[in-house]
Amino acid sequence: MDFLRPATWDDALAAKAEQPDALPVQGGTDVMVEINFAARRPAALLDLTRIGALADWDTADGRLRVGAGVTYARLITELGGRLPGLAQASRTVGSPQIRNRGTVGGNLGAASPAGDGHPPLLAGDAVVEAESAARGVRMIPAAEFFTGVKRHALAPDELIRAFWIAPASGPQYFAKIGTRNAMVIAVCSFAIALHPAERRVGTGLGSAAPTPRRAPEAEDFISAELDWDGRGPLSEPARRRFGELVAAASAPIDDVRGTGAYRAHALAVLARRTLTWAWNDHRKEARRCA
Repeated sequence: MDFLRPATWDDALAAKAEQPDALPVQGGTDVMVEINFAARRPAALLDLTRIGALADWDTADGRLRVGAGVTYARLITELGGRLPGLAQASRTVGSPQIRNRGTVGGNLGAASPAGDGHPPLLAGDAVVEAESAARGVRMIPAAEFFTGVKRHALAPDELIRAFWIAPASGPQYFAKIGTRNAMVIAVCSFAIALHPAERRVGTGLGSAAPTPRRAPEAEDFISAELDWDGRGPLSEPARRRFGELVAAASAPIDDVRGTGAYRAHALAVLARRTLTWAWNDHRKEARRCA
């Protein structure tokens, strides 16, 4: 196995172009486990940790651009107020040691259906910035990024450089079912983001289908049902129907962590709960500003 350790982004792109089967390593929290358990034996490892620019984040055009090397720990402490849903998800990732090494960029590269960072990215309309030496930068909406179980839309010579996402304009929540709060793969997970200015709700489902996915019918339904002008209470029929539509958007399997039927039921519960929390927060903020 070759070990490649470029010092610059251009060197990394050149190495990936020359050796497309090289496996990128950012925090290594997924990759090294697979190698240690002989689940994967790549021809080469492409270590990106020396490229400092990947660990930067900034703002442009009203959006956040978060480098692929920004760790979960930094996302929580530095961006938690602007990306609360993603910060909540980050807090459930592994142990403090894992959160200090692991990154959302690496989570995207692994493309696991159970990746905790994926549902908030979907709910927040994130876009993945990918780049190759031959074709330059390509922007891939998160909803189009995941193509199958641990498969993504990257070309063999592309690397993830960053993701783009707007700061929260309304309440956001993430919740997951597991045997404990962290250091556990989700049985299922759900994220919700309210976008009041657009009168729209975003969703993200995890560990409930071959890929992380949104629930578009549920989004359309509840966006039309909510009293965005009067900010009235959330009706029980609307709440229940939202949960049903979220569950219907899933395609869960039976495995050692849970049955498909349980996952569908749990998603409906998570959807109802997070919607209630988010809408109550929205109403409180509206009363405060009135």
